[in-house]
Amino acid sequence: MTNSHDLLPDADNYSDDHDDDVAWSVGEMQLEDRASLRRVAGLSTELTDVTEVEYRQLRLERVVLVGVWTSGTAIQADSSMTELAALAETAGSEVLEGLVQRRDKPDAATYIGSGKAKELREVVLATGADTVICDGELTPAQLTALEKIVKVKVIDRTALILDIFAQHASSREGKAQVAYAQMEYMLPRLRGWGESMSRQAGGRAGSNGGVGLRGPGETKIETDRRRIRERMAKLRREIKGMKAARDTKRTRRLHSDVPNIAIVGYTNAGKSSLLNALTGSGVLVQNALFATLDPTTRKGELDDGRACVLTDTVGFVRHLPTQLVEAFRSTLEEVTDADLLLHIVDGSDPLPTEQINAVHEVITDVVREQNTVPVQELVVVNKIDVADPITLTQLRSLLPGAVFVSAHTGEGIPQLRSRLSELVRPPEVAVSVLLPYDRGDLVSRIHADGQIVSSTHEDGGTRIDAKVPYALASALHDFSHSA
Repeated sequence: MTNSHDLLPDADNYSDDHDDDVAWSVGEMQLEDRASLRRVAGLSTELTDVTEVEYRQLRLERVVLVGVWTSGTAIQADSSMTELAALAETAGSEVLEGLVQRRDKPDAATYIGSGKAKELREVVLATGADTVICDGELTPAQLTALEKIVKVKVIDRTALILDIFAQHASSREGKAQVAYAQMEYMLPRLRGWGESMSRQAGGRAGSNGGVGLRGPGETKIETDRRRIRERMAKLRREIKGMKAARDTKRTRRLHSDVPNIAIVGYTNAGKSSLLNALTGSGVLVQNALFATLDPTTRKGELDDGRACVLTDTVGFVRHLPTQLVEAFRSTLEEVTDADLLLHIVDGSDPLPTEQINAVHEVITDVVREQNTVPVQELVVVNKIDVADPITLTQLRSLLPGAVFVSAHTGEGIPQLRSRLSELVRPPEVAVSVLLPYDRGDLVSRIHADGQIVSSTHEDGGTRIDAKVPYALASALHDFSHSA
C-alpha cells in the first residue's frame, strides 16, 4: 500500500525548515537537534491591520500549540499540528505559536519534559498566550504538572474536541450525549489553582444548602465530583429515553423500500456540501471542523427515478477521544444500517490517505462492536477543483473505483448519481398480478418502486407483470392468484 507521505510529490511546498526533514532517515531522527522544540511555520492566526480598540473587541482565547513528534515524517507531524490549529480555531481560539518536540515517547510527568516545559513557559510569556493546547491526551498528573510550570491553563486534544462538540451540538440528544462525554472526561481531572479544591466547602457550596446539611469534612472537590456523578446518572436516563424515540424513527425508515445511503468521511471533507449537491437541500455548510454533529437525513432521487434517503453523519478524526464513542452512537447506527456508505475524501488535503485510514479504522471498530456485516462502500474524492493535479493522479491510481467530484462546482456529480443508481439497486421479485381498479395505490407503488414489464386493462382490473422489491411483492401477494 502506498505510504501517505508518498502522495506529496514536491517538498518545495513547505518552508525551508522542512527541506531537510522530507528526506528523513532513522539516523536523522536521532540527531540531537531534533530533541528541541521546533516552530511550525504558518500556523499563526494573529490579527493584523487592526486598531488597538478593534483588537480588544475581537480578542479570543490566545493559545500556543505544543506537540510531541514520536514517529513518522516531519510532514506528518506538521500535518497533525495544522489539524490541531484548525481545531483550536474552530473552538474560537487565536493561534499564536505552534511548537513540536522530537521525543521517543511523551514524558510521563509533563508530556514534553521539565526542561522543555520551562522553554514553553518563555514562549507563553513572549506571546501573551493564556492557554496551552497539547496535541495528545494527557493524564490528570501531566496536566497538573505542566500547568504548574507554564502558569496558564493547559488542555489536551480530547478536551478541545469535546469543547467543539459542546458548541456545535444542536439537537437535545446531541447536547445530552456531549455533556455526558465531557463529564466522563472531567471527573478524574478535577483540579483547581493552588489549594482551592482541597478546602472544605462552606456557605452554599454544597448541593443541599450549606452547613449542617452536608457530610462532615466534605471538600469542594468531593462536592463537585458528587454533583458530576449525579448529573451523569440523570443524563444516562435521558439519553436512554431519547434513544427509544430515535430507534422508532430509524426502524420505520429501514422497513421501507427506499435505499438508505450514509455519507461518512473525515471532518471538513465536504460531506454536507455533497448532501446539498445531491438532494438540493440547505444543510449547514461551514469551512470548519465538526460543523455537522447530529445526523441529518434528506430525501433524494436516483437517476432511474427511485427515491433514496441520504444521511449526513458527523466527521471522523484521528485519535478520536474514547469519551465520544457514546456521543457518536446515533451516527454509528446510521453507518451500520445503511445500504451504501459514501466515503468522502478531501482531495485537497496534504495527506488524504491518512484521512482514509482514520475513517476505515473507526468504521471497522463500529462493525465489530455492532456485530454486523460490512456495508458496501463507494469512495468519493471531493474538492477536485482546488486539489493538486499530481495528488489527484496518484489518488486515481490508488483508488481505482472512486468517483472524483467537486460539490462546489458540480463537476463529477452526474457520474456520482449514475454510480449510486448502480450500487443501490434493490433486490427484486418478478410478479404477475391483477389489481382491482379501486387499488390505484398499489399501481402507483409499482410505478414508483418497481419496473413494469407489461400492463393491460381487463374487466377485473389492471394486469401487471413487473419486477418489484421484496416488501412490495409481499403486499401484492393476495392479488397474484388472479394472474
